Amino acid sequence: MAEHEGGARAAGRRAGRRALTPPEWLIRGLRPQDAPVPRAAVARAAVALSAPLAVGLATGQPAYGALTSIGALSGVIGDTADAYRMRLLNIAVPQLFGAVGIMLGTLVYGQGWAAVGALTLVALVSGMISSIGAVASVSGLLLLLNAVVGAGLPMPGPWWKAPLLITLGGLFVLVLTLLGWPLRGRAPEVAAVAATYRSVAELLAAAGTSDYDARRQDVTESLNTSYDLILARRAHDHGRRGPLVRLLAQLNVVIPLVEAAAAAHRYGRASRRPEIAAAVRELADAVEHGRRTAPEAVLPSPEGPADRAVERAVRHASAVVHRPDADPARADDRLGRPAALGVRVRRATRGVLLSEQSWRYGLRLALCIGIAQSFVSLVPLTRSYWVALTVTFVLKPGFGSVFSRAVLRALGTAAGLLVATAVLAAVPRGWADVPVMMVLAALIPAFSAKGYAFQTAAITPVILLLSDVLNHQGFHLVLPRLVDSLIGCAIVLVAGYLLWPESWHTRIGDRLAQAVEDAADYVACAFGRVGSSAPGDQGERVRRRRRLYRDLSNVRSEFQRALTEPPPTGARAAAWWPLVVAVERIVDATTAARVRVDHGATPPHDAEITGIERQLRELAEGLRSSEELVEVRADLPGDDKGVLEPLRQEVRAARAIASPAPRS
Repeated sequence: MAEHEGGARAAGRRAGRRALTPPEWLIRGLRPQDAPVPRAAVARAAVALSAPLAVGLATGQPAYGALTSIGALSGVIGDTADAYRMRLLNIAVPQLFGAVGIMLGTLVYGQGWAAVGALTLVALVSGMISSIGAVASVSGLLLLLNAVVGAGLPMPGPWWKAPLLITLGGLFVLVLTLLGWPLRGRAPEVAAVAATYRSVAELLAAAGTSDYDARRQDVTESLNTSYDLILARRAHDHGRRGPLVRLLAQLNVVIPLVEAAAAAHRYGRASRRPEIAAAVRELADAVEHGRRTAPEAVLPSPEGPADRAVERAVRHASAVVHRPDADPARADDRLGRPAALGVRVRRATRGVLLSEQSWRYGLRLALCIGIAQSFVSLVPLTRSYWVALTVTFVLKPGFGSVFSRAVLRALGTAAGLLVATAVLAAVPRGWADVPVMMVLAALIPAFSAKGYAFQTAAITPVILLLSDVLNHQGFHLVLPRLVDSLIGCAIVLVAGYLLWPESWHTRIGDRLAQAVEDAADYVACAFGRVGSSAPGDQGERVRRRRRLYRDLSNVRSEFQRALTEPPPTGARAAAWWPLVVAVERIVDATTAARVRVDHGATPPHDAEITGIERQLRELAEGLRSSEELVEVRADLPGDDKGVLEPLRQEVRAARAIASPAPRS
């Protein structure tokens, strides 16, 4: 009896500890990401936000200095790229939208319901343009953010002065950013391509081991980064020669290496020897240091089609990287050239106006901002612009789950307010603000790399300190800001989350179904069954494969976002996660089979290809039509020793993953 009572008490203690343990979705959001601290960005932020404040104090216009620092804060938030041309766009373009936002907000300051209508309309536009891309997303954020600040804080007149000061702050960050351009003009692009070669070397080193899948994901992310950098600059370079085009040629020849690695993982023998990975690492060093000549690599003798594919890919890459007479203009341009700027603008505009997703997000953001502004118009709150400010940050796309962002925003704001309390209570306003601002500003890029809650905790005291310079409320700002933040988070949770079923019934099934259908198209294309694509049309296969892997990377991001949702969404995403990995393995198996055929293996029969394609399309249809995983039997006859047998095994595994677990 005593033993039974002791066991019951122990079980009760364990249950109590579990009840006090934060949920897993919250722990994921609070866990700091393993990212290096960007030291250059830390130094720029410290100078960019403190120098305008010092100039304002020296000239007797601290409010002017605070407004310029607010513009610099926007530039610091937007400075997230590596390549200098991309940083130019990431900072300059959003600053223009920010200037328009502060001007609109200033014009409706103190206008009551006119301000409510104006900010609601700005929120609609901001949300819709945020769906275009990264630069448009930041531009939409600053448009709405500055409009809220302009409508909530008194600005120095006339109407053009605040936009001018905000723009000057952003331009100051831009100047600080571009100081290194003459010395490091193409360094980010070169470093990205060299990093891609090193990731491929690690992939080849992991061939045949359980570490291969993780290294393949690293290669996908590295290729995405490198192509984004190179093609973004290539839009401005319409010539067919020059260092940038040569760099693109060096990047393009990585693709056969990646394809050959898929075959080496399954069938390679000689290609798994360390000399292969060492040769690719040497190519990475050659790209990074600009070496044009090197002795020919000594590679092991191939022992089959997979090994021959790896050897040819390594020697071809070495020829492009090392030989000084290699003509980049003749390199196989498999991914195509980006469209002209005017064409892309028209496509983006048409996409925004005709996209249901952009309208839904714009309406959701407008609804939340409208409710926030209406609430503060009806309920007397001190400097209540912080409510709409909170809505803007929490509902901003690209930061993860709306639900978890609201919770993390509340926690981050509370932590930031503790810092702001100490600063506002202990530091007198004046020149003492300058060194304090240097320290607080330096924390923004350092903490932003660690996660959303950390970024919020770093930005909150900076905004409060700058707000205090404008309205002189001092320590009395702290408690109202916490109340405003909680109100803003509540508005987002109700009007921006619970009222929109797609928020909490995440469409991960649709995204995954599309990836499976694209995998079926890739299987057909790889063996000449899509339109006019023939088995020899390698460029089309490569384009499809790159698009598919990029899409799968986006699906991974969508699943990661869903994992931060509370149940049932997070639990459902966790249950379906193995299927994402299975689809990636299907793509790899398809590539490996195609590489083997290209290097001497017997081609498969059309019936085998058709059977695999049919099974994948049926799986995609099942994912679209059901909220739960459904049981399907995969009947895939074929040659057990044929080139497609590993692919059939991966398809069977995917169908097995999509079967429901037996109920106990």
